[in-house]
Amino acid sequence: MASTTIEQSPFFQDQKSKGEIVVKDPPKFDLESYIANYTGYTRVDRLHHIGAHSPYLAVDAYRLAIAEAKRGKNVGLYTTLVEDFSRIAPQDPAAVTDTTWAEKKTREVREEHDRLEHELKSYKNNLIKESIRMGNEDLGHFYYDTGDFSNALKAYMKMREHCTSPKHLADMSLRLVYVSIAQKSWTNVLANLAKSEATQVKGDEKAKMEPIISACSGLCQMATGNYREAATAFLGTSAAYLTAEPAAYITWQKEVISGNDIAVYGGLCALAYMDRSDLQNKVLANSEFRNFLELEPHIRRAINLFCNSKYSACLEVLEGYRNDYLLDVYLSKMLSTIYDRIRRKSIVQYFIPFSCVTLDEMASKFPPAEGRTIDEDLEDMINQRVLDARIDLVDRLLICPPTNPRHDVHANALKMAENYDHTLRLRLTRLNMQAAGMEIPSNKSNEKSSVMGGGMGDTFRGLGQKIGF
Repeated sequence: MASTTIEQSPFFQDQKSKGEIVVKDPPKFDLESYIANYTGYTRVDRLHHIGAHSPYLAVDAYRLAIAEAKRGKNVGLYTTLVEDFSRIAPQDPAAVTDTTWAEKKTREVREEHDRLEHELKSYKNNLIKESIRMGNEDLGHFYYDTGDFSNALKAYMKMREHCTSPKHLADMSLRLVYVSIAQKSWTNVLANLAKSEATQVKGDEKAKMEPIISACSGLCQMATGNYREAATAFLGTSAAYLTAEPAAYITWQKEVISGNDIAVYGGLCALAYMDRSDLQNKVLANSEFRNFLELEPHIRRAINLFCNSKYSACLEVLEGYRNDYLLDVYLSKMLSTIYDRIRRKSIVQYFIPFSCVTLDEMASKFPPAEGRTIDEDLEDMINQRVLDARIDLVDRLLICPPTNPRHDVHANALKMAENYDHTLRLRLTRLNMQAAGMEIPSNKSNEKSSVMGGGMGDTFRGLGQKIGF
């Protein structure tokens, strides 16, 4: 079915009316290769997001998502996917609800729930702490698999009082992080990450947890708009994350955030919110993060281009992957913010060596978004004090405002005079205090700074602070 026909379907018309992103052009990635990086709930969630925002991939994404949902226990998710798909491709066999499977699975889920509740009740009657902990854990797994995240959280939290070792507490905290990420409840994610860090696990268990905590912290910070903190967390993630064994029975690089995701999220956040020296030292020269960048070489290329002052080429590389990132379940809503920040930073850096540049040249180097002009973009940056420049609309020039060296000399002279006056007043105050017979204890720190070249001014300034000057 043609993507133009799908784009006109009732589902995508509703998406547009809700203001949701609809990516008309095909992305660079191959859907099956991309989704092979994920398993579990995040696999279905990502397929659902792609299908709901890309007319080009909608049919394939929904077919894969529905097939994956039927392998699980979440009947509600399956019916939601089928309902959406029926409004996109009603003639497709996968767009018809398999009522036989749904009824059978609902019955099996109900029976399993009753069995787990009965087992937990018997464990409580026997007062065996380890059995009660495992019973709550099994119930939490069950609720998670059926999509009941609220009850999954409650079940995992009930494990706390029955944990008998630091590892039990660590596993419980990681499980709470896992469920909170599925809920996209970022406040809970941060709180439970802090609890995970506070657990007393040591040795190999601690080494296994650290990259997981760092990666999840980066995801949480990015989702809440703290992009600089997100970049720091992603850049601090050890390459051991790529081959880490499951922790709390969760394969994090498959079920939550892959190594490719860390490269993309960390690279984009760093490019948007770190200066050139930090990009060079903390990203490109980071031996640990280099392992992630090898998975997404275009991100490394974009950062290299920015560091080498090839801003247009950098933006061109990123623009080529815009459609891919708009179909990412976490990046889609914040991508315009990150890209806009990178573009603005590139404009500022590009303009630094020049006293003036034509607006036409700026427009060719940094093409404005559809429906806008370079004049409007530059005006916004100047008004927001992002760019120190002036626009000459007559000659169509972007001009660097002239500096006045005489003003700087006067300002420095006035500051020196003020400091000198302050020092003299402190000296006079000290002399008057000595003349009045007052004892003034020597200040060791001031003496030391004086010996090291701090000077009398520093000594009297310290005295002035003590007596209220």
